[in-house]
Amino acid sequence: MSNGIRYNEKDLFQRLEELCIKFETLTHPPLRTVSESQSLLAQLPGSHIKNLFLRDKKRTYFLLTVTQDRDIDLKKLRSVIGAKGTLSFGSPEALMDLLGVKPGAVTPFSVMNDRDRNVTAFFDKSLIEISTINAHPLRNDMTTTLYTSDLLKFMKDENHHPILIDFDDID
Repeated sequence: MSNGIRYNEKDLFQRLEELCIKFETLTHPPLRTVSESQSLLAQLPGSHIKNLFLRDKKRTYFLLTVTQDRDIDLKKLRSVIGAKGTLSFGSPEALMDLLGVKPGAVTPFSVMNDRDRNVTAFFDKSLIEISTINAHPLRNDMTTTLYTSDLLKFMKDENHHPILIDFDDID
């Protein structure tokens, strides 16, 4: 599945600089869940996100980035993203193979490791209305803050322009 190349946070930061994207990174204890990240809310302005690495029955993979407080109904989401059969979380092995990160470090930045474009990225439409966004830079003991428009620029430049989902319209 993968091409064997694994980029790390240093490669990511270099890539952001090449794209003239301004960012700031805070180092902190490892955070694996949204609830663990609550302690950082006051230190980091902007939107905090959660990222889900999902797969369907046909082993098609999806990366979903949403606001951290968004509830996700996988049964309803399945038809919106075109999944075949039930949606479930991708395995840690598939996550490492396809996106080069471990569970707890899933991030939209990880698309830089998906050179073969095996993962389709989806983005909560409400996030584009927020000026800044916070995401793990391929590891969960750091959080990088940047403009949301610059995150989208990065993803597009990595050939993973995310498909926007308006979760307020999902019945």
